Amino acid sequence: MMTRRARAQAFLRRHPTGLTVTALGVVLLFAPLVLRNPYTLGLLNLVGIFVIVVLGLNLFIGYAGQISLGHAGFFGLGAYSSAVLTATYHFPPWGALVLTACAVAAVALVLGLPTLRLHGHYLAMATLGFNYVVHIIFVQWDAVTGGPSGLSGVPYLTVLGLPINTEVRFHYLVWTFALAALTLCLNLVRTGVGRGLAALAQDEVAAACLGVDVARSKVKIFVLSAFLASVAGSLYVHYFNYVNPDAFSIFKSLDLVIMVVVGGLGSIWGTLFGVAFITSMPHFLDFFEVYADLAHGVILVLILMFLPQGLISGLVDLVKTRWVRRRLAAAGRDAAGGAPSP
Repeated sequence: MMTRRARAQAFLRRHPTGLTVTALGVVLLFAPLVLRNPYTLGLLNLVGIFVIVVLGLNLFIGYAGQISLGHAGFFGLGAYSSAVLTATYHFPPWGALVLTACAVAAVALVLGLPTLRLHGHYLAMATLGFNYVVHIIFVQWDAVTGGPSGLSGVPYLTVLGLPINTEVRFHYLVWTFALAALTLCLNLVRTGVGRGLAALAQDEVAAACLGVDVARSKVKIFVLSAFLASVAGSLYVHYFNYVNPDAFSIFKSLDLVIMVVVGGLGSIWGTLFGVAFITSMPHFLDFFEVYADLAHGVILVLILMFLPQGLISGLVDLVKTRWVRRRLAAAGRDAAGGAPSP
């Protein structure tokens, strides 16, 4: 018979992911009690929005090994579509969110079928071009999008008749979505689909030889990442009640990629750190607010040069390597000290 302690240890070994997500959820549950400053809580809410986007992007870049410089386009399509449907045509906000997410996923499917046949910088340029076209539409289509001035009058989301019109209420809503996306991604990468994506990132030919449907896998993960970006865009516009094109330019796409790289390519948990670091940095350091683009570029270059696995993953690997080397050196000294003298 297993003791209670042994059963507890076995349970912890079987469910580490669920327990970790639950622990994070508990921390976030009490966060509004600690972060009483509305500005700080609003910043945490913004992190939650971008976590949803970057989780999907990390699946596409970090696991599938593809390159996308256009995910701000999907983010913007989600935001603008929800804004137009609710502010102009008076759709219910939740219905607009679901309809928009499905429509953006369909756009990603249509876009992905031809473009995902490309590789390397060709794929990067194709996705960048998509983002550029979408941004131009946001700016030029004044009658629908409001042009450079943007679109206002977007209603709040409601839950059980309660409007989500405060920082605390939106905190619980957005992090519910973020934790759901986190759980989805963590479980996905542990399935056969996730292992197929990992093989795909290493070598497409080898993955195909092992039975991975390369084309279908890339399209599926591209559509999923666009779906998550659209949901985040809808939450974004119902949070601020306003949208303008500047938030969805190609520079925002680059910021999203930098978040992935900082957190670690293929690191789901690292995504949380990457988003929090890049999102909060300009708000706490005036230099980074003024020279944000320059700072992001320098950070990206330094990480790619010295910690290509990502900041968190790279530091963890560095600590592990040094610890192993010290253990081996200590074992070598012990062996030399215990050896018989000649």
